[in-house]
Amino acid sequence: MTRIKRGSTRRTKIRFFASKFRGSHSKLTRSILQQGLRAFVSSNRDRSKKKRDFRRLWITRLNAIIRAIGVGDSYGKGIHNLYKNQLILNRKILAQIAISNRNCLYMISKEILKNRV
Repeated sequence: MTRIKRGSTRRTKIRFFASKFRGSHSKLTRSILQQGLRAFVSSNRDRSKKKRDFRRLWITRLNAIIRAIGVGDSYGKGIHNLYKNQLILNRKILAQIAISNRNCLYMISKEILKNRV
């Protein structure tokens, strides 16, 4: 029985994954392995970072709008007033309302201010 070597098919599969890389990172087997591992690590890390960045963006937008409307002195007090009045909306939805439909946000803020007094 002859010995079957499987290295070429494994290399072919790895090269197929790395076909989008540039230079030796798409041609040399060892570089392909290293870059592939690095790509997987980066993609996993950056998915978590993307969630963090979007939450920061929503909070920044809400802070600016809450200060402009006068619901609270700051973002924290505005969110506190929302929860106190049981108007539970998450930051993403509030930020989208603030951008697309200001009148709706004004109505929400009037409701909060009316209940606060």
